[in-house]
Parts: sequence; structure tokens; C-alpha cells
Amino acid sequence: MADFRRVHDGQCYFFTVVSYRRRPILCDPPVKRSLRQAVLDVRQDFDFNIDAWVLLPDHMHAIWTLPEGDCDYSRRWALIKRKVSQDCGFLYPWHHAAEVQKRRNESFIWQRRFWEHCIRDESDYQKHMDYIHFNPVKHGLTASVSDWQYSTFHRHVRNGMYPADWGGVADADNQDMDFGEP
Repeated sequence: MADFRRVHDGQCYFFTVVSYRRRPILCDPPVKRSLRQAVLDVRQDFDFNIDAWVLLPDHMHAIWTLPEGDCDYSRRWALIKRKVSQDCGFLYPWHHAAEVQKRRNESFIWQRRFWEHCIRDESDYQKHMDYIHFNPVKHGLTASVSDWQYSTFHRHVRNGMYPADWGGVADADNQDMDFGEP
């Protein structure tokens, strides 16, 4: 495997993490509970700030800010994904896994990789924040952003970053964005 050099220590990153074969399992109660606990556990050993997050049935998006001098988001994701796989793997039988995954004893809850993007500036940050929060509407899961419960949008409304009615149906500014999704 290539050893990529990360030059953005302490930076903000946008992520897309997808379930294996886009199975709609991530909002299942055991997976949600395990994911929440895994994030809490990993943050105790490898701190990071969660700027934004949305959990959808088959994928999730997040923006994290890592501490200065630290760019090891891959380790954090690996630990989170491993814990969820260990906690919930028995709920999703092996017959769905590809043979190569079985041989490597890999999880079949998650796709092997994730998509990441280093946030460049304040404008890029705001575009990705909006994209994350609008994502449930984009995928037809809800009519308005405020109706989706698995999102940091509600925290940002409480903190005055968004109005409660932001991102209603067919918000044209957010319809064409495609950050790491097919």
C-alpha cells in the first residue's frame, strides 16, 4: 500500500464513509449505538473535533478538525469502523460478503476505503457544512433539513449558525453539489 504524505496537520477534513455495497444498515439502532460509542472511545485516545456529521442509511458525511501536528484521520476511521464491525458484524451474515473479504477476514459492514477532502478555506468549509446538512433532503429521505434527526444541524441551529428553517425542499444552491458521492 502506498504511504501518502499528509501535509495538512491540524486541518479540517471532509469525509464520506459508505456501508458495504451501500446496504441501508447505518441507521439501524445497534449500528447507531455502536457508532456513537466508537466515536466517543476513539476521541478519548485520539482527539478530534466534530464540526459536522450526518448519518444516512447507507453512508455518512463528517467534517473533523484534528489537533495541531496530527493528521492521522485514517487511524481514527479504522478504529471506529473496527469497533462497529466487532459490535455489529454478527447482525449481518457472511453470505453477503465477497470472497476476498472472507479470505482477508474483513468487515462487510463498511466499504474498505473512505473519501476525504482537506478543507481549503472558509468558503470551502461552508459549502461542505451545507452539503452535509442538506444531504438527507438531496437523497429524498426527508422534506426539510430540520426533519432529519441524525445530523449536527440541530446543534448548529441551537448555536445560531443556521436558522431552523434553513434548507427546505428543493434548495437549488445545494442540489448540484456532489462531494464524494456517485
